[in-house]
Amino acid sequence: MKTIFLEVEEAKYMGDFKILIKFNNGVNKVVDLEHELTGDVFEPLKNPEEFKNFRISFNTIEWPNGADFAPEFLYQIGVIKQ
Repeated sequence: MKTIFLEVEEAKYMGDFKILIKFNNGVNKVVDLEHELTGDVFEPLKNPEEFKNFRISFNTIEWPNGADFAPEFLYQIGVIKQ
């Protein structure tokens, strides 16, 4: 049985603290990170202008200050986009 590691293939800012993410297993989920921005590294991301400045790096989303979330976590808290 082949193990598939979750990876972020595409990510689109949706407004507020929501990101639409396409994972490498073909599933699209809307991830709301509003209540996940805790700790010093995430503090700047509470500013929506800073939050939407992410990119895909190392198979997940990452911000210029080095903040990121594991793709497995994003998948777990995301809601399937119909």
